[in-house]
Amino acid sequence: MLFNSFQFLIFFPIVTLVFFVVPKKIRYIWLLLASYYFYMCWNAKYALLLFFSTAITWLSAVIMEWLGQSAYTEEKIRFGKKCCVAASFILNLFVLFFFKYFDFAVDNLNRILEHLQLRILSPGMNIILPVGISFYIFQALGYTVDVYRGEIQVEKNPARYALFVSFFPQLVAGPIERSQNLLLQMRKIEQIKVWNYERIKNGLLLMIWGFFQKLVIADRIAILTDNIFDYYAEYGMVELLTAAMLFSFQIYCDFGGYSLIAKGCAQIMGFELMDNFRQPYLAMDIKDFWRRWHISLTTWFTDYVYIPLGGNRKGRKVQCRNILIVFLSSGLWHGANWTYVIWGFLHGLTQVIDNIWKWLGLQRQILHRRYLQVLVRILKTGITFGVVTIYWIFFRADSLTDALAYLKQCTKVLRRHTFVDMGLSKGNWIVLLLALLILFAVDIIHERKIHIRALIEKQNLVIKGFIYLAAVWIVILFGVYGFQYDASQFIYFQF
Repeated sequence: MLFNSFQFLIFFPIVTLVFFVVPKKIRYIWLLLASYYFYMCWNAKYALLLFFSTAITWLSAVIMEWLGQSAYTEEKIRFGKKCCVAASFILNLFVLFFFKYFDFAVDNLNRILEHLQLRILSPGMNIILPVGISFYIFQALGYTVDVYRGEIQVEKNPARYALFVSFFPQLVAGPIERSQNLLLQMRKIEQIKVWNYERIKNGLLLMIWGFFQKLVIADRIAILTDNIFDYYAEYGMVELLTAAMLFSFQIYCDFGGYSLIAKGCAQIMGFELMDNFRQPYLAMDIKDFWRRWHISLTTWFTDYVYIPLGGNRKGRKVQCRNILIVFLSSGLWHGANWTYVIWGFLHGLTQVIDNIWKWLGLQRQILHRRYLQVLVRILKTGITFGVVTIYWIFFRADSLTDALAYLKQCTKVLRRHTFVDMGLSKGNWIVLLLALLILFAVDIIHERKIHIRALIEKQNLVIKGFIYLAAVWIVILFGVYGFQYDASQFIYFQF
């Protein structure tokens, strides 16, 4: 079930209404049932994997609590807890590897064996990837580590914990929530007020803004990028670079739009999810970009991989190694393809080079005149966006061969096509450019710490009503759909 589907427009109001009608003590049971139904709409059998990951991480936490209260020595207790964490990680990552990386591993091993002229293994099993498996497994594993570190008390109610892992707004594409945030809210679910005008209004506004990004921008750009990336050999530098830049906005609005819809849905029901994006294309370097892009994944790898490896505490060489490990892991997390690995490696390598640049003192001090600071910021932001855009080509391409061929084709100047030939009509180009201007303006306003909703609320009732209705009307009128519309899948569902 997709957020931008007719089924969800029926499902969500019913779930919300019943949530506020049922007795408060069983609210979490209702949301748990609704969340599993939501997930089972894709493939009912794969709900067993969700249950398995939930059961393993819950049991490991309960056993750790029991060990902590036992009469064993402190050393044995610590060892036992480490075994629980290890078992939780091994079992969950085995499931993730089998369903997401098994075929990839077999294919690459066969290439090596073929090169060595040895017997080739049987081909992969073409396993269907369970939707959102990387998201909910990482969320569950984060809870295991949090319990081990003593950062949260064990959740003794298995159904309440199961809701934390399977909460439907963020189940299949994040954000990857932390137990200190979402699970603590689950424990206070009985205290949520049935009606809170400001909360519900703000949640609906977040959803509308998310639908605008998804339907008006991302899905419109997808028409062009699918055409250009599939037939890149027929186009030249201008068309290919345009498609690459537009894909940067497509994936931002697709994933960012999903995160906003998820956050809005949760807020309507009384839950606060973490922000997953913060104006990423206004970043001034790659490190700053990753503070703003997919924040939940970035912080997850920082807290559970980078810091345990030593972070920046064991010298610069170890820090550089840790950065590369984190970004290689992040790239592989995104998919079983060398394109994602190279994409992650390039981001890690860029951060390492940037650190070395700073350590050597090669950065010039910015002059204190305000206009020079603005020019330097614009320049650094533009360069960062350009670098990120080039890296997105590897992310979008079907293979490394296609990515390199795409980049090579970018050096050729062909004049056989106009912008209309790229897949969008003149009217769609106008709508897209205006929508991108709105997106850019909103991001700049948010970057300056100005709250648009607060500005709107200062207006009189007529103006506020006009703005809200206009926003809904724009999404309905200019969203990419029609009589034969097939709800376009959010890009990050595949991860």
